[in-house]
Amino acid sequence: MADAIAEYESRAARYWPLDVHEVREATGRSRPVAESMDEEGARLLERVPTTARLYACDPGGASLDSATFAQLIASARDAAEDVAFVIGGAHGLSPRVRERATRRLSLAPFTLPHELARLVLAEQIYRAGTIVRGEPYHK
Repeated sequence: MADAIAEYESRAARYWPLDVHEVREATGRSRPVAESMDEEGARLLERVPTTARLYACDPGGASLDSATFAQLIASARDAAEDVAFVIGGAHGLSPRVRERATRRLSLAPFTLPHELARLVLAEQIYRAGTIVRGEPYHK
């Protein structure tokens, strides 16, 4: 999936300033899952500017259509605000990340592996750019 992710992130960067940061996924093999999630959540939050609108990609979040998602990003751009999308690892996002989030967004009605979630998110960010500019990609 790495090539597809890179392709859509490259396309999305034509429309929006895009910085991608990855953090090491915490493993829960020798300790409680909650502890691993907290550690991973702390690493994720270290990468998010304190003033950014944080959108947590979470299966329990709101489902948006592509046009509404595009408006969400465009309104942040128009307000000169940074936006950060956060995808959790295998155990999902820590409660601390969910609490810090401006909003929780569902990328699908089912749980996705984080690599697939990143691909879906990158494609939707690219699609949002085409919608905002009135380009023909979005149908």
